[in-house]
Amino acid sequence: MSLVFVGMGMMAFLGASMLAIDVGMLMTARNQAQNSADAGALAGAIALAQDDYDDHTATGPAVTSAIAAGKANQVMNAVVSLNVSDVEFPLDPAGQSNRVKVTVYRRASRGNPLATLIASYFGMSTADIAATATGEASPANAMTCVKPFTIPDRWIENQTPPWDPDDSFDLYDSKGKPLANPDVYVPATSASYTGYNAERDKGLEVTLKAGNDTKIAPSFYYPWAIPGNSGGSDYRRDIAGCNTTIVPFNYDMTPEPGNMVGPTKQGMDDLIAKDPDAYWDTVHNKVISSKNPSPRVVAIPLFDPYYYEDGKHNGRTASLRAVNYLGFFVEEMQGNEVKGRITPIGGLYKGSGFGVAPTGAFPKAIRLVQ
Repeated sequence: MSLVFVGMGMMAFLGASMLAIDVGMLMTARNQAQNSADAGALAGAIALAQDDYDDHTATGPAVTSAIAAGKANQVMNAVVSLNVSDVEFPLDPAGQSNRVKVTVYRRASRGNPLATLIASYFGMSTADIAATATGEASPANAMTCVKPFTIPDRWIENQTPPWDPDDSFDLYDSKGKPLANPDVYVPATSASYTGYNAERDKGLEVTLKAGNDTKIAPSFYYPWAIPGNSGGSDYRRDIAGCNTTIVPFNYDMTPEPGNMVGPTKQGMDDLIAKDPDAYWDTVHNKVISSKNPSPRVVAIPLFDPYYYEDGKHNGRTASLRAVNYLGFFVEEMQGNEVKGRITPIGGLYKGSGFGVAPTGAFPKAIRLVQ
């Protein structure tokens, strides 16, 4: 009878051990598999936003980035099975193809199941694990680390088409009368948005100069005071570093008095010194830097040129309204002018108080939606 009770006790002990060891191992493996899928989905969404929004091919940056990131996160010290067919591009609720879905596996049908310990004595020598995640590169509705100067958003140039960085935004003639065929600006909230686009304008070279208040040109920048800051020292510090104030879209900026040419140059010199070896690769049309991301990739507020010009013409203080945020790689200072390239940039997606993200938002918020 003692042997019977010992035998029954051993069975109970093995059963409890299976629960404690194998089930715990499977739960850990499941969490690790989810981390792998999450990493792959986020990497794929970043590649959509930063490299090519429309390339969903097997050799495209979204697929290859998703697979590389997913496999880099092992499950119980083994690489997951993640093939090209396991990376999908579902549509978001609005019908936009801005999502990347990744499914990772450790299962017998893929040749890499999890081996069990105690459960093998009960006829279960392996177990299957799978996890899925969906990342999204959606329009942002807020921004942080913005620079304390702003340039006008892009418009449709009707006076001297096509638009180029040396044009000026014109609504009125030299006598203040409305032009018969004025330049046109459509904000980012519209499907007909005329402003900068991260895909079309990537790599476009722009030289920024201090605005002179006589006209609006893509190359003219206007200093503004980030909330809580004022004066040249704050202005210089915000150029060289990151002011973590979160600013929304359609935000009225307070202009700084003067053109701030000196602090702008000093701040830019400080910024470039943080990553002196970074450069723009004209062959691959992207920033090359040992830092990821380079601190020389900055966010510049874009103001509404129509709102500014209309206000100035009608006696209202010329107002700087931030309607979008441009990604800009600072290449160099040429005298008092800033030379750089337009580049994609990430943004924020905030909840209550920040409103709906404009459909034409330049920055993209990278997030997991599943």
